[in-house]
Amino acid sequence: MTKRCSIGGLALVVAAWVVWVADVTLVAQGWPQFLGPRRDGTYTGASLAGGWPEGGPTTVWERQVGAGFAGPVVVGDSLILFHRVGGREVVEAFAVGTGESLWRYDYPTTYRDDFGFDEGPRSVPVVVDGRVFTFGAQGQLHAVDLQSGARIWSEDTHARYGVRKGFFGAAGSPLVEEGRVIANVGGRDGGIVAFDAGTGAELWTATTDEASYSSPVGATFGGRRYALFFTRTGLVGLDPESGEVRFEKRWRSRLGASVNAATPLVSDDLVFISASYGTGAALLRVDGAALVDEWLGDDSMSNHYATAVVRDGVLYGYHGRQEYSPSLRAVDLRTGAVHWSEDRFGGGTVTLAGDRLVILRESGELMLAEASPERFAPVARAQILPGVVRAYPALADGHLYARNTNTLVAVDLR
Repeated sequence: MTKRCSIGGLALVVAAWVVWVADVTLVAQGWPQFLGPRRDGTYTGASLAGGWPEGGPTTVWERQVGAGFAGPVVVGDSLILFHRVGGREVVEAFAVGTGESLWRYDYPTTYRDDFGFDEGPRSVPVVVDGRVFTFGAQGQLHAVDLQSGARIWSEDTHARYGVRKGFFGAAGSPLVEEGRVIANVGGRDGGIVAFDAGTGAELWTATTDEASYSSPVGATFGGRRYALFFTRTGLVGLDPESGEVRFEKRWRSRLGASVNAATPLVSDDLVFISASYGTGAALLRVDGAALVDEWLGDDSMSNHYATAVVRDGVLYGYHGRQEYSPSLRAVDLRTGAVHWSEDRFGGGTVTLAGDRLVILRESGELMLAEASPERFAPVARAQILPGVVRAYPALADGHLYARNTNTLVAVDLR
């Protein structure tokens, strides 16, 4: 059986994003984790150009890098890339302006991909309070110092919690907030596990759900904080302080050879989850400790791996499996009605910036389009990398940082 999949939270397929924002002054926030500052695929930094010259946007620098599906993150003047060089997983800092290597932290890995994919790390780093947190393909969780790259602590989660090897290795980026690192470890002795961000000490465990390739997200409903995980079994809402499970929604394919990969999207009291393999999407309303079904179905937007974005009540994202050339769609969040569909568009991901979408296709083509429910309206396109591009990019201070199998580029979109 041949499987092709990408991982979200990681990332196993990738998309890019950037958008032009007119007449609005925005504060640069960097891109410190998967899907940006709020983990929702939204950019709110310096204004981007509304179009590009004939030769495309300017490439500021490029450099050769190791293997991996993990995209970069940007904090201040540092870009952090998690990649594999030979038999070692490497956390490396680069100068955002020049691509110069600043420091490097590495450790051995023996990960082998059963389906012949790239054998580098899948999970995008998280940078919080001067620490860089990474989750390697074999479940090695590390915390290193942002300024020096010095090791702070590490934990072999697969060995400690009895994790069996999945299809594509560990891929979901942990949720880091309020001094806790919370990861979908996926073991028989701990499905979701919280660690102390400063020491690595275990704080709590919850569920025995296997790991998915989705990254968790934090959200507040009714004044209470939640950690939302889309595990291999389905959606789980937990108290991030205690690990108490407040609600669950089983949502997975009947096929054993299937994955959940897209990150949950939160809009007010609504949570949108989506998967492929005949699973489909669900819009759920959080009502206290209960989840209320708003709509369910496999005909609107079934995300294989790439997380959709939402603007003014409209979802923009991918429908269908990556190997079958998915559609790019605009879908009404409240009803699931399809506004428009670009069939056989191909894999990639999408980011929202103001009233524009920035799409990075697997082919390496970058597209800028209106975020409009009326029609798909591209306004600019350029080839910024050779394919195949399957790692999420970072967008910070008007610059897009993206990688393919062996090259990392910085592109000026201002």
